[in-house]
Amino acid sequence: MHKFRFGLPTAQIAVIVCVLAGCAPPKPTIHSDFDRATNFASYRTYSYFNPVGTDKAGYSSLLTQHFKSAIDTEMTARGYRKVDTDPDLLVNFMANKDEKTDVRSTPSTSMTMGMGYYGYRGGMYAGMPVYASNDIETVRYMVGTANVDLVDAHQKKLIWTGVAEGRLTDEGMKNPEAAIANVVKQLFIDYPGHAAPAN
Repeated sequence: MHKFRFGLPTAQIAVIVCVLAGCAPPKPTIHSDFDRATNFASYRTYSYFNPVGTDKAGYSSLLTQHFKSAIDTEMTARGYRKVDTDPDLLVNFMANKDEKTDVRSTPSTSMTMGMGYYGYRGGMYAGMPVYASNDIETVRYMVGTANVDLVDAHQKKLIWTGVAEGRLTDEGMKNPEAAIANVVKQLFIDYPGHAAPAN
C-alpha cells in the first residue's frame, strides 16, 4: 500500500493542482490496490475523514473542494450515498509534489577529419564516427502524486487505494477543477465494485 505524505502547506499543494491531468505525455501512471477479502457490495454509504489529507493546514482548501466534488461524482456513479453520520466507508485523499532527477548519458562522437594517421584524408571527408565518450546531462523536474483511499469505517481498515503519478506542467493550472476531475476519474477506473442495492 502507498503512504500519504503530509507536511506541505496548503498554498504549496495548490501549485500542483495540475497533478497528473493536463500533464504532457507520457500520461500519468495509475496504480490501485484493494483488499481481496472485501465484499464491496456490502457498503452503501460514505463520508470523508475530518480533516482529509489536503487540509492539514487547518482549513478546507480549494484543492480539497475540487477533490471532493470529483470523488462524489465517482462514488455516486457506483451507487454510494454520501451521509453525515455513521457511514459505511470513509474517504481520504492527498496530493504532493517531489523533485526528481534523471541522469542521461548519450554517446558523444568525434570525427577523424584529417589529423595524425588520418592526415591523408586532408579534411576532404570525415571518417566514421567514433564514440569516444559519453555526454552526461542532468534533468530535474517536478512530479505530482495524488492518492485516494477508501476505509471501512467500522473496522478502520483500508480496503482500496488509488495512486496517480505524473510529471507536472503548467497546463492543468488553467482549469484545476477539470484537471482534478480527470485524474480522479482515472483513479476509479479499476475500482472493484458497486454499492449494495437499496432495500
